[in-house]
Amino acid sequence: MIPDRPARGLKVAVFGFDVAEASQIRRIRALIALGCEVTSFCQRRQGSADFRPEWRNIDLGLVRHQDIKGRALGLGAAVRRALTEWRALAHADLVIARNLDLALIALAARRLACLRAGRRQPPLVYECLDIHDLMTAPGRKGQVMRATERQVLSRAALLVVSSPGFTENYFRPLQHYRGPVALVENKLWLDPAAGLSRPVAEPRPDRPVTIGLVGSIRCQASVDLLLKTADLMGDRLRVRFSGALHDHALKDFRADVARRPNVEWTGPYAYPAGLPGAYAGCDLVWAQDMWQRGTNSDWLLPNRIYEASWCGCPSVALADTQTGRRIAQDALGWVIDRPDPASLADLLDRLPPASLAEARSRLLARPAAEFVQSTVDLLPMLAPALMEKTRGGTKGG
Repeated sequence: MIPDRPARGLKVAVFGFDVAEASQIRRIRALIALGCEVTSFCQRRQGSADFRPEWRNIDLGLVRHQDIKGRALGLGAAVRRALTEWRALAHADLVIARNLDLALIALAARRLACLRAGRRQPPLVYECLDIHDLMTAPGRKGQVMRATERQVLSRAALLVVSSPGFTENYFRPLQHYRGPVALVENKLWLDPAAGLSRPVAEPRPDRPVTIGLVGSIRCQASVDLLLKTADLMGDRLRVRFSGALHDHALKDFRADVARRPNVEWTGPYAYPAGLPGAYAGCDLVWAQDMWQRGTNSDWLLPNRIYEASWCGCPSVALADTQTGRRIAQDALGWVIDRPDPASLADLLDRLPPASLAEARSRLLARPAAEFVQSTVDLLPMLAPALMEKTRGGTKGG
């Protein structure tokens, strides 16, 4: 809790990619807990849960997975939908746009709404959640995408990233961005009213080591690595998948799991209430995203390293990535040099139950604040509006 609640009453318009997506819900609930009055302008992703937000939301329409052309063609329609609530946008103190296409929608809608209202445009914060592979692609498509993003950056009051790797490897060297940056890591958000208790260290039953993949299951390379490691180690290992499947990104997942006696998928779980149960069956978790190896996957800091650590579950990742470096630096688990079954199996065979129990106890002994996002953590991304509020700035005609 922040004593003087500097964000109380701050009107924030959030343009989001999927109103039902867990990280989107986390962010908006955190802003509300901070005292912000949030109106969201969100798309719905095909196949997402039927989630009805408890805050005011303007539906920007349905988008399909991996349909870049459809998303581009739908920008105009999304702007028109946003303008059905032009007053909320024109009277906002701050606009937050999460990802590039939402930033384009936000910029256009903000301009038109404020022209209609005769008001000065509120500052826009561009939050980059991931670096899409199109943004680093060679050739004409990549050039167009990067040029488009540079236009957004030139109009943004602030860039927000969840990992320093995005700034160090992409925005500074490739986009030549020299503007202000705020780092807001993708930590676990727990609603104080929910009263979710942190797990406690308990003795593990005598069983094979269990490695899990918890959260969104969409990385085929990670699934393949864990399945092949299960085949290599046999009854010395159990693999446990927990979370929602992204069927569009996976091939034969259910069949591959069903034919292996040492592999299971426990299904989706409620967030965040289901987190302790999802991690409880795991001795350690595979935390490395390998979906875009060499670029985004090497630069990001995934939410699961914070979730797992809060639950007392050590993580495993690749040593040459931002995720692996953070795990090694902060003693959150172990790293391997290569993403192959032999390397992972060698690590798992070298971890006796006593080492796993000690790692679990150490994580649970650390302050929860290291892994849980507090409302204070979000203040940097509100800085453009808070500075105006401090100066007593008002929107003129």
